Amino acid sequence: MARVTVISGGGTGIGRAAAAAFAAGGDDVVIVGRRADVLDRAAKEIGDRVVPIAADIAEVDGAQRVAAAVRERFGRVDVLVNNAGGAVGGGGSVAAAAEAWTANFRANVLTAVLLTEALTDLLAEGGRVVLLSSIAAFRGSGTGAYGGSKAALHPYAIDLANALGPRGITVNVVAPGYTTDTEFFGDAMTAERHDRLVGQTATGRAGTVDDVAATIGWLASPAAGHVTAQIIQVNGGAR
Repeated sequence: MARVTVISGGGTGIGRAAAAAFAAGGDDVVIVGRRADVLDRAAKEIGDRVVPIAADIAEVDGAQRVAAAVRERFGRVDVLVNNAGGAVGGGGSVAAAAEAWTANFRANVLTAVLLTEALTDLLAEGGRVVLLSSIAAFRGSGTGAYGGSKAALHPYAIDLANALGPRGITVNVVAPGYTTDTEFFGDAMTAERHDRLVGQTATGRAGTVDDVAATIGWLASPAAGHVTAQIIQVNGGAR
């Protein structure tokens, strides 16, 4: 029987790479995001095993709608990858700080927490939950809001691992460093910034979405059955 894997933010970047890898391994894959056109295109390009569901999972209704659709079509979830998120806004004033922290909390914390809570009852015995954090959770993000919101996932994952452990379900966090082929930097990446970030690594190169997807895949495999409540950094040794 094929596993059922749900990936938020599955239309682009790390989420899309993970979706392609899980589908290639024989899983039925549900990709979730806000942009229906992006999800549809990814599903068509990856193949028939991928089901797109457009929803805003920072909202309770959106997360519950995804859970209802998954329940109706598959009846269970074997792997949940909480990849949706991004850096939103900046500071400069009290009002701007409030807006940035709220937006980043919604984008990076609520998207993971609400989808996980909505799908908890559907998680199969021995299932896997993976949350995507960031190197910014360890060394800051320049504005505080993005790194702080990603860091909030760490204790949530540990608490969740303890709660779900009796069901044989593992919960882990993957924290990538600088990774190319994502939408994260938008137009803000320059050659100088690229060289600076690569220069911080021990490997002398940027990470790729496939690097991160491979780590997610391992955590979802039987080989990682005794690995839980861990934060695994995929950053080439950058500090």
